[in-house]
Amino acid sequence: MRNKSSEPEFNHNDVIIEQEKVVYHGFFRLKEYRLRHRLFAGGWSETITREIFVRGDAVGVLLYDPKQQAVVLVEQFRPGALRDTSTPWLVEIVAGGIPAGEAPAAVAIKEVFEETGLEVSKVQPMVSYYASPGGNAEKFHLFYAIIDASLAGGIHGLKDEHEDIRVCVFSLEECMQAVAAGSVNNAMTLIALQWLQMHHQELAQR
Repeated sequence: MRNKSSEPEFNHNDVIIEQEKVVYHGFFRLKEYRLRHRLFAGGWSETITREIFVRGDAVGVLLYDPKQQAVVLVEQFRPGALRDTSTPWLVEIVAGGIPAGEAPAAVAIKEVFEETGLEVSKVQPMVSYYASPGGNAEKFHLFYAIIDASLAGGIHGLKDEHEDIRVCVFSLEECMQAVAAGSVNNAMTLIALQWLQMHHQELAQR
């Protein structure tokens, strides 16, 4: 984070990539970089080697009903949470990867329908961020959409993507209590709900 009026001290011209190669290509990719970069104290770093997890960017969509003060979330199995002491089934906002060449907002609308069966014609941007840039190239683009929570429910997802997604409806109060209790264990969902905590009164007036 920096002041809007200030320019970054360094940019891509201050990085020299000596070698870039794909060391694994499966469901995701793993790239290895050998590089040098400028130092704040002056001069250049030694050549360093870093492996970067690559899967493209992703979208997340917070579905909110301001009339009923209800939030629509989805529950599904997440292999990355297998070591969770409670369960690897996580409750999250709608999310999905962005295919090459597609606009984030269009992907967000498509993901809402695929994961919940709800049709939205427009999504509004919230924030974009890097999840873990020390070793992961993925950038998340978060949106919100106003929906009718009374229409939400059921099991959804694409069979060819092995999705088994249950739609859940929570009150705004339940979500805020979960945030306060520290029981939201998905970063994208936590960021979205904290955003909603700050903006729900504004959304109710629209």
